[in-house]
Amino acid sequence: MTISRPLHGCPDLWRAVSCAAALLVLLPFCAHAADEFPFDREMILEAKRMGVSKRLPMLTIEANGNAVIDLWCKTVPGRVEINGGAIKLEAAPLPEEMPSMIGPGQCTPERMQADQELLSALTQVTEWQSKGDTVVLSGPTVFRFHASSH
Repeated sequence: MTISRPLHGCPDLWRAVSCAAALLVLLPFCAHAADEFPFDREMILEAKRMGVSKRLPMLTIEANGNAVIDLWCKTVPGRVEINGGAIKLEAAPLPEEMPSMIGPGQCTPERMQADQELLSALTQVTEWQSKGDTVVLSGPTVFRFHASSH
């Protein structure tokens, strides 16, 4: 009985197949290494404006993990852990007091409700991905943030 070994006797083909398999396994890790998280940059949430206020939610994450989360009305501090493509965001509770500098229509009841919903959803994101100047945070809800130009 003869056992067929299709790649036996073809060391170059075997080496090529092995390299291709290794690339398929390592490629996802390399993709995140190439797209490093944009620390210390203001990222603006891709969203429609709400009411007359021009304010849009923003997220700024420092390299040490400290974060500032500017919501529709209020701002809260947070902590972020990034490990490869995984992300965990923890935020302080919404403050009871209103911001000291409020623009017209900035803190309507609708916007304050949206603050609670957005903060809750952001703390449930589990993955991040960079696409050009856009950072996509994924979990039960997907968020697209664009790097601020100022």
